[in-house]
Amino acid sequence: MPTQVSRRTVDLSQYPNLVVVYLGMRVNRVTGLKTLMGFGPRIAKSVEAQPDGLLLHENFVFSLFPMHAGMRQYWRDVESLLKWTRSDPHRLWWKNFLRDSGGTGFWHETYMKQGGMEAIYDDVVKPIGFMRFAPLHPARGVMFSAAHRAAKQEVGEPVVSEKELYEEQ
Repeated sequence: MPTQVSRRTVDLSQYPNLVVVYLGMRVNRVTGLKTLMGFGPRIAKSVEAQPDGLLLHENFVFSLFPMHAGMRQYWRDVESLLKWTRSDPHRLWWKNFLRDSGGTGFWHETYMKQGGMEAIYDDVVKPIGFMRFAPLHPARGVMFSAAHRAAKQEVGEPVVSEKELYEEQ
């Protein structure tokens, strides 16, 4: 006998500037397992600190082989998200990762209720998400920072400048 579906929805009117971010880390080499596992406790600790503007954080696994873990975060607004990304501990994680990915690939895709989407794929070897259908470009110039990719006003300096990442090695 069929069962009736209980359909529900949500009222997001209290969140006019809502931002949803999907993030993932995929193991590219065996050494990447250590890198990936090392991030788990640090991310949990940062979420427990309840950064201003973080509404919800959820973890999940995309695949076991190769190991590809991810999370989804809901932020009150772009400003809160960008402020947190430019503060410690995230600032240090990102700076260190951009110097050495530790055998992993990292990506994020960001979706804003008021419009705009952006993504970055660092050392991602197998196309995922937007990479599977949209043209790829080097993350340089106006495509370097998340705020610029999303056509949002920049909030402070990026964690690592383009000059620092590419020219001062």
